[in-house]
Amino acid sequence: MPIRTGQEYIQSLRGRKLTVYLFGELVKDPVDHPMIRPSINAVAETYDLAAREEELASPMSKISGKHINRFLHIAESAQDLVLQNKMQRKLGQLTGTCFQRCVGMDAINSLHSTTFEIDEKHHTGYHKRLLEFIKQMQEENFVIGGAMTDVKGDRGKSPHEQADPDLFLRITKRTKDGVYVKGAKAHQTGCINSHWIIVMPTMRLTEKDKDYAIVGAIPADAPGITYIYGRQSCDTRSMEDGDIDAGNSKFAGQEALMILDDVFIPNDKIFMDGEYEFAAMLVERFTCYHRRSYVCKTGLGDVLIGASAAVSDYNGIPDVSHIRDKLVEMTHLNESIYAAGIASSYQAQEMKSGVWLNDDMLANVCKHNVTRFPYEISRLAQDIAGGLVVTMPSEQDFRHPVAGPLLKKYLAGRKGIDVENRMRVLRLIENMTLGRNAVGYLTESMHGAGSPQAQRIQIARQMQLGYKKKLAKNLANVKENAEETPENSDYFKRVFKIPQK
Repeated sequence: MPIRTGQEYIQSLRGRKLTVYLFGELVKDPVDHPMIRPSINAVAETYDLAAREEELASPMSKISGKHINRFLHIAESAQDLVLQNKMQRKLGQLTGTCFQRCVGMDAINSLHSTTFEIDEKHHTGYHKRLLEFIKQMQEENFVIGGAMTDVKGDRGKSPHEQADPDLFLRITKRTKDGVYVKGAKAHQTGCINSHWIIVMPTMRLTEKDKDYAIVGAIPADAPGITYIYGRQSCDTRSMEDGDIDAGNSKFAGQEALMILDDVFIPNDKIFMDGEYEFAAMLVERFTCYHRRSYVCKTGLGDVLIGASAAVSDYNGIPDVSHIRDKLVEMTHLNESIYAAGIASSYQAQEMKSGVWLNDDMLANVCKHNVTRFPYEISRLAQDIAGGLVVTMPSEQDFRHPVAGPLLKKYLAGRKGIDVENRMRVLRLIENMTLGRNAVGYLTESMHGAGSPQAQRIQIARQMQLGYKKKLAKNLANVKENAEETPENSDYFKRVFKIPQK
């Protein structure tokens, strides 16, 4: 039976043979570990949302012929991409954190077109294999994780030039049944909470890097995989008694270092093997989808704006002009992120394989905004919250028979407001701007899907300065021999094309 609800998803993670290290110890059951469980709850919400809101999160798939979770859907129109963005914002609002499924969604969509074009050139069978894999995932309603980021070693050297060849994932052995791979993938979002993981190259490759040009799907509990759980600021608060100090005790993100030691990938789960010239295409198409997927941060921004408005009310100053102005600025920045991302989706084009790919320039603008604006939104949230957001005593002190009454007397805000409610909102702001979920809202916003310079490179490649100079010269009546008018340029056709219904 396919997984239907969040509770069924949580149950599906039990009994697996995962090797997970946390605090220098082997974790016996990740599902019940207090530090890991909030991240599992965040993924579970992706199932419950699909059950509640079919149009938003449970489309009909042409591959399986069934209603499926949108995170497993191949985009069949620009509208599908728009609905992805709306779903991502909604989940950010519901969880206040990373819900860990966007990488897998963007991986299967980028592979849909890439495998089709590899087959077109090399007469391979990757696309059919991929469709069979996607159908299996849709029918079982599994979580797919995506593993792209290698640990990289010496950044000035290509994979085959590294002193240690395992610093990029590579094929170590081939058999008639498949290949064995070795290496490590860093910053792996939700990997322990996934059922399957697709491994992919992380950069442009050369012929000498053919053994690194491997894409394949493996079960998350495949023999040879070791996970070392990543620390997050204030993460041990989830292991303390009470739920106030955690700020967001129910939901959190997850990152781990994923080490693969001769892990087997069978032939039917291999979607690229040695076609090094397509590695750059895959990476660029993946990042095009994924940089637009960062509209999820606007859902988190909605939560933080709401928390800032609530604490200003608790402090008795909701209508003070400078507070209102800061809330307006936070909203302006948040909506600017969303505008670029959803515009990228609306501006999508159909690929040869039939999948739709969003606009690359606007996707990079979206992600570049994400590397900046959440930091300013967070600064303004801390400004509105005041110093107590970083000096507040612990929940245990509030529960103490002597200290508790003193705290409730002297940390009171506006009359009629429960002191505990004020403390809870302040802890949520701390959680999102300094604590555990600041990982996903701030630092991951900076480095996820490529650090800021990666977006600037892509934006520079697509600036179309020649086209824009023609516009200026045309209006200035500059007389030059021009090979094309602005209206005939590829840039004009892409930007001003009429969207298809």
